[in-house]
Amino acid sequence: MNYHLAHLKIGRRIISPNHEPLVIPEIGINHGGSLQVAFKIVDAAKRAGAEIIKHQTHIPADEMSNEAKFIKPGNSNKNIYEIISNACLNEEEEFKLFNYVKKKKMIYLSTPFSRAAVDRLVKFGVSAFKIGSGEMNNFPLLDYVCKFRKPLIISTGMQSILGVKKTVKFLSKKTNKFSLMHTTNLYPTPNNLVRLNSITELKKAFPNKIIGLSDHTESNISSLGAIALGACIIEKHFVDTKKRKGPDISSSIDEKELKQLIKDCKTIFVQKNGSKTYLKQEQVTRNFAFASVVSISEIHKGDKLTKKNIWVKRPGTGDFKAINFRNLLGKKANKKIKKNFQIKKNDIK
Repeated sequence: MNYHLAHLKIGRRIISPNHEPLVIPEIGINHGGSLQVAFKIVDAAKRAGAEIIKHQTHIPADEMSNEAKFIKPGNSNKNIYEIISNACLNEEEEFKLFNYVKKKKMIYLSTPFSRAAVDRLVKFGVSAFKIGSGEMNNFPLLDYVCKFRKPLIISTGMQSILGVKKTVKFLSKKTNKFSLMHTTNLYPTPNNLVRLNSITELKKAFPNKIIGLSDHTESNISSLGAIALGACIIEKHFVDTKKRKGPDISSSIDEKELKQLIKDCKTIFVQKNGSKTYLKQEQVTRNFAFASVVSISEIHKGDKLTKKNIWVKRPGTGDFKAINFRNLLGKKANKKIKKNFQIKKNDIK
């Protein structure tokens, strides 16, 4: 099969402008450290029609220094070390989650935040890595990730286009195929800070790369706008019920919303294809919507056609369309033409 120049393959899934958009529901840490809750979230995603599940692989001791115990994110009163420690799965639990997703015939994707997390995911046999915005320019970790030659989906939040170019330059020396995701790292993201034009900017700067959106807003509107602009991947935080507690719940969608998002992304994918041209299917409408040149008074043989005796009226089925009107002015009638009838080719000299 011939693919568009920009394409990516994750497991059995091809991602390209020629394929339906990939919607990635992210569990993240919405399970709150409970494997059973994680299972329920996977079940909800499957029912909604998801092809893939994204997790976050946290191993706090290898991921953070002691200073992290004094840093609080903008969406919580707890420090980041405490949040992650209370919400992560250990290796045994995550392996069970990996296999659970696999049994559901879905693709397991996760973001590693440390070398130990990378090693764990490689041991599991993941088909790709998701790289978070915070790790986009973490070249030591990226270099380690790239050694395993797996495809990468890279979020580019908190960076300018120049910062993204540095990462692309770094990765150009590697063999890994990768895509780039625009995102705003605010949870939830206000509408005025989404900046969907960044999708167009990334597509222009990196025409050979798959571009997507990691959407942290409270609705699906930004995701649909991104698809219309050419995004091929949508990532959205996901939870089975918004009654759960956690720092990412406010920017998460539930089963009903995910199902609608997947459906709407497919619809826009179909709607956005094609170019500005005449469609043969429109002919039935052209026939009545367009205008033809007609007589607006009785015209006798030898009379000149003027604005006083011809004009344009529907339908557009006549020999002379509205666009031909000026060319007929001054022509002579070679026969009598009744009032309010279309001018025929054999009516004029």
